[in-house]
Amino acid sequence: MRGRQVVSLLAAGLTVACSASNSATGADNAGGREVPIASNPPAAARSVSAATAGTTGIGDPYFPGDGNGGYDVTHYALALAYEPRSKHLGGSATIDAKATQELSQFNLDLHGFTVSAVTVNGRPAQFERHGDELTIFSDLRDGAAFKVAVAYAGTPDPVQNSSNLGSYGFIPTTDGAFVTCEPNGAKTWFPSNDHPSDKATFDFTLTVPEGVTAIANGELAGTPQTKDGKITFVWRESNPMVTYLATMTTGKFQVRTGDSPGGIPVYAATDPRFSKSLNSLYDQSARITDYWTTVFGPYPFKYTGGVVDDFAAGYALENQTKPIYGGFEPDEGIIAHELAHQWFGNSLSINRWKDLWLNEGFATYAEWLWSEHRGNGTAQQSFEDAYASATDEIWKYPPGVTRPNDLFNASVYVRGGMALHALRTEIGDTKFFPLLKKWTADHRYGNVTTEQFIDLAEKTSGEQLDDLFDAWLFKPAKPASVG
Repeated sequence: MRGRQVVSLLAAGLTVACSASNSATGADNAGGREVPIASNPPAAARSVSAATAGTTGIGDPYFPGDGNGGYDVTHYALALAYEPRSKHLGGSATIDAKATQELSQFNLDLHGFTVSAVTVNGRPAQFERHGDELTIFSDLRDGAAFKVAVAYAGTPDPVQNSSNLGSYGFIPTTDGAFVTCEPNGAKTWFPSNDHPSDKATFDFTLTVPEGVTAIANGELAGTPQTKDGKITFVWRESNPMVTYLATMTTGKFQVRTGDSPGGIPVYAATDPRFSKSLNSLYDQSARITDYWTTVFGPYPFKYTGGVVDDFAAGYALENQTKPIYGGFEPDEGIIAHELAHQWFGNSLSINRWKDLWLNEGFATYAEWLWSEHRGNGTAQQSFEDAYASATDEIWKYPPGVTRPNDLFNASVYVRGGMALHALRTEIGDTKFFPLLKKWTADHRYGNVTTEQFIDLAEKTSGEQLDDLFDAWLFKPAKPASVG
């Protein structure tokens, strides 16, 4: 992600950092509003053993209300219709999952909406609502595959007034919707296990008024179909994806498709206000993606590209296969950042939010590598500029363990990028760049931790690197410069 706030510690030409919500979890995230209990709660006499109830959080201590325990999702099939004029969203979410324990009940994250029906394996299931938790009652064996379908409708209620991020989630616009969900906004438009540690494939069947384009992740599965003044787009993301990267951005868009010089399919779309940037977005996305394949390894997805919408979010988000830029024309540095995330954050996803530097530090360093590639200043120069202009605050915030109330602090981006440059300087290019490719290959489509990266760096380099990583990632003090 790239944020709206220009951080003073960065020199001209470096990245714009993003800051997080102070409270980005559960009902607190949306003003504390509790959703009324549904009309068919379970029988009051039913006794539930703690051993057979899936937990209401997945176990991330930073955001204890996010995600859910007791099962793993394998696939989401979202069949949704959206009407921009009334801001009404309705349809169904069908979720394929596997129980990881014996279950008598399990939860999905869902903010707002009226749930009209729930089935498990085709049979009606009892359910109830408390805040952003949809609790479903069904007896499932440990290891059992199951399918839950939720029918729901209402007006999306995005996260608003979060510190520094402003609004995120499903945000209605004048001609459609701007949908960016990091860190936990997926629940504002579909029921889910809303945490990056549970990845799944996705199908999107999206119906909007004729003349409106619906954009989601992955690739179009056939030609959009028009009927009775409505048009339906079917998108498929066949590679695993975390929920915060899912999108169904809709509106009036001009679209260009084709292949990059390296043969990667490209999808670029711009709001008419940004029509002059369509070709630039397409060309730069294609060129930068091709270059990253030489640095980071094979592109992990079937499509690259980007979307520029006329919504003044002031930030960009690396939605899988479709980075989105909110209300501005992105320059090469921002595009390089978001496309690097397709490897770091999207293919390789964090297991817990404390390791966010593995996403943002890597994407920031990618900007420095792109500048170096383009002859606009070496990564060493970018490092020196950032080091010289850094305020004391960045040294008080070790990026290796992010703070839940300041998740997207500049340190996570810039000091995280500095840590990678310090590593490169220490072990040399002949080991550093093969390390990046091995990192992306070993964990392709999986989840990663800082400890795994440090372990691989030491094995690849043959060096003991505790002092380096302690200084740059874990100590609240200014390390010595490098280079």
